[in-house]
Amino acid sequence: MPAARALFAVKLVHTLVWAVMAGAILALPLCVLFEADRAALAIILLIAAETAVLLVNGWRCPLTRVAERYTDERAPNFDIFLPRWLAEHNKAVFGSLFVLGLGLYALRAAGLLAR
Repeated sequence: MPAARALFAVKLVHTLVWAVMAGAILALPLCVLFEADRAALAIILLIAAETAVLLVNGWRCPLTRVAERYTDERAPNFDIFLPRWLAEHNKAVFGSLFVLGLGLYALRAAGLLAR
């Protein structure tokens, strides 16, 4: 497969995985607020697993390493179909939103968030 097609495929898969994870993080506070506790816990476990994968890989997505095989480009979004600013600040933006969701979940679990 030509490098350009391979890179496109990696970027597409990477973007789809990112969309699922970002969507889950955005859904977490809603799950907590609407008392969908099992869904909230599933999201927390999913994001914890993703965090473990990133941790094991030096805080880099394994798909980034795959994309590196097909290009010398190293812009923050060379491996994903995201705007450069979002790719550059992705972990800070969605990490903060995840911590917010975790905080809401903890408040709900402690009985401090009204039902």
